[in-house]
Amino acid sequence: MAGTDTVRILDGNTFVVSEDTGDIEATPSEPTGLFAIDTRFLSKWVLTVNGERLNALSYDDLQYYEARFFLVPGMATHYIDAKLSIIRERAVGGSFRETLTILNHDEKPVDLEIRIDAASDFADLFQVKDEILNKKGEIYAEAESDRLRLGYRRGNFKRETVIQSSQPARYDRNGLAFTVHLEPNEQWDTGIDVQTFAIGPGGRDLRMGLRTHGVERLALQQDLEQWIANAPKVNSEHREVCSTYRRSLIDLAALRFSPLSLGGQTLPAAGLPWFMTMFGRDSILTCLQVLPFAPDLSKTTLRILGALQGTRFDDFRDEDPGRILHEMRYGETAAFEEQPHSPYYGSVDATPLFVVLLDEYEKWTGDVALVKELERECRAALKWVDAYADLVGNGYIWYERRNTDTGLENQCWKDSWDSISYRDGTLPPFPRATCEVQGYAYDAKMRAARLAREFWDDPAYADQLEREAAELRERFNRDWWVADGEYYALGLDPDGRHCAVLSSNIGHLLWSGIVEPDRARKIADHLLGPRLFSGWGVRTLAEGEVRYNPIGYHNGTIWPFDNSFIAWGLRRYGFADEAAVIANGILEAARYFDGRLPEAFGGYPRDLTKFPVEYPTACSPQAWSTGTPLLLIRTMLGLEPHEGHLAVDPRLPVGMGRIEVLDIPGRWGKVDAFARGRVDLHQLAAQ
Repeated sequence: MAGTDTVRILDGNTFVVSEDTGDIEATPSEPTGLFAIDTRFLSKWVLTVNGERLNALSYDDLQYYEARFFLVPGMATHYIDAKLSIIRERAVGGSFRETLTILNHDEKPVDLEIRIDAASDFADLFQVKDEILNKKGEIYAEAESDRLRLGYRRGNFKRETVIQSSQPARYDRNGLAFTVHLEPNEQWDTGIDVQTFAIGPGGRDLRMGLRTHGVERLALQQDLEQWIANAPKVNSEHREVCSTYRRSLIDLAALRFSPLSLGGQTLPAAGLPWFMTMFGRDSILTCLQVLPFAPDLSKTTLRILGALQGTRFDDFRDEDPGRILHEMRYGETAAFEEQPHSPYYGSVDATPLFVVLLDEYEKWTGDVALVKELERECRAALKWVDAYADLVGNGYIWYERRNTDTGLENQCWKDSWDSISYRDGTLPPFPRATCEVQGYAYDAKMRAARLAREFWDDPAYADQLEREAAELRERFNRDWWVADGEYYALGLDPDGRHCAVLSSNIGHLLWSGIVEPDRARKIADHLLGPRLFSGWGVRTLAEGEVRYNPIGYHNGTIWPFDNSFIAWGLRRYGFADEAAVIANGILEAARYFDGRLPEAFGGYPRDLTKFPVEYPTACSPQAWSTGTPLLLIRTMLGLEPHEGHLAVDPRLPVGMGRIEVLDIPGRWGKVDAFARGRVDLHQLAAQ
């Protein structure tokens, strides 16, 4: 994982990760470089002046898509005597452009040899992640009179990086160089375009190079301004809430990804650096989080996921008819089927969540046309739940990968290898079922029943779905309840044995509505109790469980997105004050990450640390962490669509002060909501 001193700029699934000097020196296992469509197009980009490396004075990340580096020659002790200053300004948008400026502060003229060493290993992002760089094609470099062309070819799979300077340069296979004479106080600059090109199967051009830099940068700036202008305005006496909200809006804009088949329409990519592509689960959950603030993302997401819905049985891709994809990749390993992600369908939650999102989207927007357009896809998703996901035959959704070489073992959101265990810490056999997915299935059937009755003109199907949902709820509350702990098991093994560990997944059960009302109070007590709640948020696994580790990926860390849905679930069952406790903890943690919540952070007790402990390899920005503050704002204000109107039932923490959200879009037009904090957090936390 790239270190915390790296500088990152991004635009959709194109991103650059560099050192704080702007240099790139990637190893096969580090996600530094220029990446696009799951390929590293630059692995080396090193600037020298008179053969000397440069040192950083400072850098500015001006916007998510641009950064500026201020550099000088020599070591830190020589900074005060520096006679040259160098400014590197870069912007990403399609590919990227770097503007290089050198200023002579000396009283004498200087002659400079300026060089940029450039190279590309054209690593597939999977190869970087797996720390295995095994290229089977040919890497080449061609120096022309006015450009350097770096390339990779393997059959009809081709990737190229083309580098050109606005100033005359000497190009060789390893980079480009300039000879510059500067008089006293004179300035020299050049713009360097780095364009990326890709040829896919059948010779199809998958990607055009960079547009004119000024046009691209202006378009990005105007797009960001319009994006922020279109979103609701959040004002609060709690200053960090406003700054966190704005940070989230900007990061969400940065993560917008336009798949090759969408013609410019966008959906949220999952997260930098590993997941800058379409993920079914992540995109759906992010859309649910941000619906009151950016509803158009849901429409695009639903359409593209519907268009790519499974149609056949394919063991390599874990595909079934009706199944919603898990992940889509465009790199070399997917193209040559060394990985199944073209697309890969190995998740069990994306399919019911697809139905959940469609219903929630209609409730907010009144977009009946989309509900009718996606009726077939919605029915196919529900058929998958009953016909293909029940691997054991007892009415639950199970998973077991059919691609045993490169498929995912755990196909729930906690997809690391050791995330599902028995109470003694051992791992259950396959197939496995996890509790939250059964809740998603229940919710999907209830929501689809509404769609069938109101929009598909099929009341018989609606009645059937409601009967099936009621039966599932009764069966689930019987089979999954851990009597000696008074909570729901994390999972079941194929013999029906409980994975009887206390986990954050029980909060998702509240969100889905599958929990019996007389058990909801106990679930809420667990979620706010000391084993799960750290003071900053709810841990993925309770303290005291055998596999508990406060910095274990899914076994004790705190995931902001997880907490946002837990808070939403608590509100559903009337635990508004408890939801406010969780919202307050996560939003206070955001302050320590400059408003940008990471994928996960440590689950250490709050009284043990003065600040939330960073998880060392957390993605940042990550879409569903970016969406978390937005869902928490919705939850604190109690914003819910109800019979064509927006209902507001606020419950804010003490110290939050007044908060208002203006111009909330929906089928009602645009409305405002506001509230003032009134919950005694300290009293609640002590209970």
